[in-house]
Amino acid sequence: MSWAVPSALDYFASLVGSDENIPLLEAAASIAQDEYPELDIQQVLSDCDLLLARIKRRLPADAAALQRLRVLNQFFFRDLGFAGNVNNYYDPDNSFLHLVLRSRRGIPISLAILWIELAQGLGLAAKGVNFPGHFMVKVSLPKGQVVIDPFNGQSLSREELTERLEPYKRRSGLVDEFDVPLGLYLQASSHREVLARMLRNLKEIHRAHDDGLRLVAVLNRLIVLLPDAWSEYRDRGLALADLGRAEEALSDLAIYLAHATDALDLDSISARMEALRRIGS
Repeated sequence: MSWAVPSALDYFASLVGSDENIPLLEAAASIAQDEYPELDIQQVLSDCDLLLARIKRRLPADAAALQRLRVLNQFFFRDLGFAGNVNNYYDPDNSFLHLVLRSRRGIPISLAILWIELAQGLGLAAKGVNFPGHFMVKVSLPKGQVVIDPFNGQSLSREELTERLEPYKRRSGLVDEFDVPLGLYLQASSHREVLARMLRNLKEIHRAHDDGLRLVAVLNRLIVLLPDAWSEYRDRGLALADLGRAEEALSDLAIYLAHATDALDLDSISARMEALRRIGS
């Protein structure tokens, strides 16, 4: 009796099926399998384990949380030189953890996932933060909370965070009586939310480059991750239509129309479906 080898998407689905125990590092690393199908995910996990072992050798067993944080940041940002890829920020490779481990260059969210893995391995209460425009990490210490920019390792004060928020608040109309406290922007992200943001970064890169095949691959993962995110079905349907896959496109667009009943684009999506049916008939 022969068994089918699970696809990369099946593997991803097995990792994100339950909110209780999504392995963030493993799931994030597996995203690269669409581009690098021979990737050994276990090697990525082992590489991170080796980095963690190196940090632990620098610390006494009874090191206080603040000391552990300082040693981690010294090791990660200064000794190893992890930093943001300022020269090629929109390169998809910045989202692929095995390449970020090799080049030590990435975007905030990929750097954050590696940093969080190491921080939690040191027993630190570290979480990701879906800050507008720039993913952050935070650590809860006995005397308060530290928010760090994973792009460069900088600890950010309340004033600096507030200043970074201002352009977003103005664009979104969140000023004066509509203003909300800074703390709401610093809520810890779930592993599912972190993966969604990572995939949506890739989605925008592929859409900007009109790369339909890669766009569909990312949307397949987003829909596995967020099965009730109806706009992702719409976007996949439109991408499939552009690739000439009318039957699959119609299926996705029908799902969108059935569920996103208050959306503003229902008429235009219905018209697109009618055009696709005419092509197919």
